[in-house]
Amino acid sequence: MKVTRGYQGEAVRPYPVATIGNFDGHHIGHRALLQTVVETARKAQGTALALTFDPHPVKILAPQVDLRFLTSPEEKLDRFRDAGIDEVVFLEFDRAFAALSPETFSEQVLCQALRLKEIFVGEHFAFGHKRAGKIADLVTLGSRHGFAVHPVAPVTAHGGIVSSTRIRQLIQAGDVKQAALLLGRRYAVSGVVSSGAQRGQELGWRTANLPLPPDRVVPSDGVYATMTTWNQRRYNSVSYIGTRPTFDAGERLLEVHLLDELQNLYGQRITVEFVESVRGDRQFAGTDSLSRQIACDVETARTMLRNCHEVTGER
Repeated sequence: MKVTRGYQGEAVRPYPVATIGNFDGHHIGHRALLQTVVETARKAQGTALALTFDPHPVKILAPQVDLRFLTSPEEKLDRFRDAGIDEVVFLEFDRAFAALSPETFSEQVLCQALRLKEIFVGEHFAFGHKRAGKIADLVTLGSRHGFAVHPVAPVTAHGGIVSSTRIRQLIQAGDVKQAALLLGRRYAVSGVVSSGAQRGQELGWRTANLPLPPDRVVPSDGVYATMTTWNQRRYNSVSYIGTRPTFDAGERLLEVHLLDELQNLYGQRITVEFVESVRGDRQFAGTDSLSRQIACDVETARTMLRNCHEVTGER
């Protein structure tokens, strides 16, 4: 898969078929759209393009908004590659780009620079300065500039439209199980294990401490049944997110305890998938009561993971 920064240049692409968006999360709606683009391009022996923005438009237009992402840049590219996209074009989003009128964007970017033949976008797609251009405008401009526009209805599932916003809200509420259904996979975060205060080991539950990525969506504080991947192997685990209120509240961390395994993960890069919420965070009277609760949490997590295997067939 080719990655291109900017739309200037003389690249010649056989029959370019594209879609455009932020694609944060690469949820089941995104996957359906990308599949349509790839299939259309393959039938025409053409090029499947994904046009996306760097940085995210919100970072330029509303920098005060604390926008958190569902995927890292590396994960986003991996998802495009898995979908069969031939080329990802990153459109540099700055004030000048944001000021382009719908007409200028269509003519200079989609027609002259990228020379699109077909483009698939959501039926509520908006573009150009202050999002003034709507899907009907794009259809008209496409006819004028020689590319076909295909409005695509949103995917609905589990009681509503599948969107990155909806998934963010579910994860931030701790409903990682429902979020997984909309993502088409479990939500996960990755990072390098850091040293901690060793309290887990003192309580009899050894944990790996993972600093939370500052720009990623994080589930609400509490305990979760999880799966942890390290060194290309997957382990059942139980994880805690929070500031440890039973002790002196400190930095918000992700603490991971591998079930039935004893591994020294310090300094290692791991990926933690969130399967289901066990309970919310709360303060305990002391270490004894906390340790007893952790034992209960572990058994609850075991049951959730066992049932998860039974439902999904995973091993």
